[in-house]
Amino acid sequence: MVTPFDTDGNLDTALAQQLACYLVDRLGNDGLVVNGTTGESPTTTDEEKERLLRAVSEAVGDRATVVAGAGTNDTAHSVELARAAEKAGAHGLLVVTPYYSKPPQEGLYSHFTTVADATELPVMLYDIPPRSVVPIQTETLKRLAEHPRIKAVKDSKHDLFAGSDVIANSDLVYYSGEDPLNLPWLSTGAVGFVSVVGHVVGDRLRQMLDAHESGDVATAREIHYGLLPVYRSMNFVGGVIFSKTALRLCGYETGQPRLPLPSATDEQVRIIASDLWDAGLVLVNPDAATEVTSR
Repeated sequence: MVTPFDTDGNLDTALAQQLACYLVDRLGNDGLVVNGTTGESPTTTDEEKERLLRAVSEAVGDRATVVAGAGTNDTAHSVELARAAEKAGAHGLLVVTPYYSKPPQEGLYSHFTTVADATELPVMLYDIPPRSVVPIQTETLKRLAEHPRIKAVKDSKHDLFAGSDVIANSDLVYYSGEDPLNLPWLSTGAVGFVSVVGHVVGDRLRQMLDAHESGDVATAREIHYGLLPVYRSMNFVGGVIFSKTALRLCGYETGQPRLPLPSATDEQVRIIASDLWDAGLVLVNPDAATEVTSR
């Protein structure tokens, strides 16, 4: 879930509550990741993270699982964020591979288990070597699966073979962390998606998941093909810029990203609007395609 900011760039918890309810009650998302990468966690303060988490948890109650992003490249800081998230009402934690430091596998193992030991919350590992450089190797994942609170993986490694090995030989539950691969991941045994495009097409992702689970693969594939323009735009501008722009076009203003992420340019807005139209979305605020100016 994106983190809404007001016109001055400050955290807007009231808008966050409205957005959370929209994503859950209208678009069928049965969980929300708060303070993740798409929530601009690198540029929000610890205090903002806690306030946002409390606001979202209060808004959705037990209608959705609220997962708090708690991963950094500092194990001690990650432990602090995990404990704060538990106190703020999170139902679970998303812990990303430590980035930039390039730790060895033993370091990854110690990092993840230390964070998992810090609270009573279940943990979803976030494996994303395109950003962290270092992957969580298959044998490390199998070792981590033995921890009683490490329950799931958000996979953005794009390795269906490695993921299939872990799914087949551990109790870890897999979620697609890369929207264009949502359907392929279901075919390997994944159970759902930690999605960016779910901000605007969560209802279709729900339909695709339900169709696949019922054995109607043809319908699931048809929905997947229909979402290709949305995937294309997301890959074109990145998750945060896409989500905030797409929400604006659909009538939900969540503010501009914080630097170093810029606002969408006029051309980017027009491309996103065109792709959303191609995917059959009704744009409540199509004028945003001409109103937004680059800065």
